[in-house]
Amino acid sequence: MTEALYEYTPVKGGAPIKSWTRDVPVDEKAKEQLALAAKLPFIYKHVAAMPDVHVGIGATVGSVIPTKGAVIPAAVGVDIGCGMMAARTSLMASDLPDNLAGIRSAIEAAVPHGRSVGRGKRDRGAWGDPPASVIEAWASLKARFDALCEKYPRLKNTNNVLHLGTLGTGNHFVEVCLDTEQRVWVMLHSGSRGVGNAIGRFFIELAKKDMRQWHINLPDEDLAYFPEGTEHFDDYVEAVEWAQDFAFLNRRVMMTHALDALRSQIAKPFEAECEAVNCHHNYVTRENHFGENVLVTRKGAVRAAKGTLGIIPGSMGAKSFIVRGLGNADSFESCSHGAGRVMSRTQAKKLVSLDEHIADTAGVECRKDEGVIDETPKAYKPIDKVMAAQADLVEIVHTLKQVVCVKG
Repeated sequence: MTEALYEYTPVKGGAPIKSWTRDVPVDEKAKEQLALAAKLPFIYKHVAAMPDVHVGIGATVGSVIPTKGAVIPAAVGVDIGCGMMAARTSLMASDLPDNLAGIRSAIEAAVPHGRSVGRGKRDRGAWGDPPASVIEAWASLKARFDALCEKYPRLKNTNNVLHLGTLGTGNHFVEVCLDTEQRVWVMLHSGSRGVGNAIGRFFIELAKKDMRQWHINLPDEDLAYFPEGTEHFDDYVEAVEWAQDFAFLNRRVMMTHALDALRSQIAKPFEAECEAVNCHHNYVTRENHFGENVLVTRKGAVRAAKGTLGIIPGSMGAKSFIVRGLGNADSFESCSHGAGRVMSRTQAKKLVSLDEHIADTAGVECRKDEGVIDETPKAYKPIDKVMAAQADLVEIVHTLKQVVCVKG
């Protein structure tokens, strides 16, 4: 039996917190934010904090919030269903060209990424004319989306089909990686894009409006919730499930296009998805824990039920891990979703020089300009310490290191 690694923190007037943060830096504001969530009357058992925990909007990123009888839209966040996908190919490192710039360019051409705004400008992060594969994938989502829009018409005028199979900005990426056996993997990170953002924001505001209407005072209005049994609760659960399905499909479509791009640069035929994982890390779902059915919100956390495969990525210059869950009951069968930030985006731009970024991404074919310094490795916690802090939550199956990284 692995030793329990969590720290137990009682919260006055609330549920306790169990934190897997041994030897990992945790901001005081994140601790305060965890305590606020723990004070909500419908928290089940305790709140679990993962080693990548850091301040978020409403709820802390890197937290697991189990609830009975209510759901908190801001705890799920606005990138509903954000998560990871990885597929191992039959290629070896020796099959890759010496110069990887062509692979990076091919992926950038195949997967819309980034964002451009301005009058008369087409957003480069969206499809201008979606390919047949996107239209076909959208067909499986369209009927449920139309039903949502019938009830909430403002969701119709969003980037929905035009964002299916696209990457986005910020910490989202597509990478070509090698494992310790020099096998080639493709790994990517994205979520429900513009339409998920619109759904998230709409229901967060609706929950705040309900709280005001019912005169419920909260320590942070971003902790506004929908009680089970209300119309908005049911509508939100339905909308969030749809956005999670969109996110899952978004990653599958992107993976297909990224693998096609890789094939365009490598003459040798290869198989893909020899070992594939597709997992959310911003979502809410119904699960059974400690013998009871509850809603589990994972905001920056991955399901780590016994035997379940997950992905924990490092920063754009660090290792990433394919992991297998150990089914730890105290963490509500969860683990971290990455390394977690130690610097805000603004701090990273101020504190990290371009030379440092270039040095820290040596050996990786990626952007080495000031526009990605907010995502530089120094902005994140050391991934090895993060993994050590959750040794009782997951076991490492594969260790990956990127050789190509495409950022939005």
